[in-house]
Amino acid sequence: MSDKTRFRETRAGTVINTTSKRQDKAILCAVRTVKATIETRFSTLTLHWAKREMLAPLIEDLRQRFPDVPFCQCHETSFMTPDGGILSLVGKDRKRYPILIAEKKSQGTNDLRVREGKSRQAQGNAIERLGKNVIGFRVRMLHEAIFPFVCFGDGCDFAENRSILDRVRTIAMFGELNQEHLFREGDHFNRGTFYFRVPEWTQAEMEERCLTIAERSVYYYLAKYGKANFE
Repeated sequence: MSDKTRFRETRAGTVINTTSKRQDKAILCAVRTVKATIETRFSTLTLHWAKREMLAPLIEDLRQRFPDVPFCQCHETSFMTPDGGILSLVGKDRKRYPILIAEKKSQGTNDLRVREGKSRQAQGNAIERLGKNVIGFRVRMLHEAIFPFVCFGDGCDFAENRSILDRVRTIAMFGELNQEHLFREGDHFNRGTFYFRVPEWTQAEMEERCLTIAERSVYYYLAKYGKANFE
């Protein structure tokens, strides 16, 4: 029995989704490789990787940056957890400047259901969860001209003829998918980067694309704040 079939048949039970675990490991390994590469190329800089972003300090930072705008109060324990974590450049002031926020989403067992003569199931669970994190991190980066967020999505639900891709395009502020969107476009569109297709993304493919975003983000911060603020 394939991992995909096992997941579909036991989703409500206790069998672990081994496909998801393998893909989670792949994106984590890709980000760790990117971290090591950046540390080699920029040996005088300090990087920090975190699995989660706490909401309370994020909101406090927003209050300081935008004193005329009211913000809600969140629970002290609430956080966002992107699948690949948050890789940041550390300044001399110990503040963290994100250079890569990575997500990995896989969705779709309808190809198996169709082959078995069954009806299709509703689509969208992974995408709805993605949207929350994109909103949170997009606000986190409002004061910068970059949004180093990338999501790799794969599975039969993301075939070109499926309308669920329009949900992804909506999250991407109606930007083109499968293109890098690191820098803000126009005055308002900090879109982020969304690579979506049917075949599963390999670790090497994710590493290549993540490294481009991370490296360009480093150069952005060095140009904006000056190398002396990081070395």
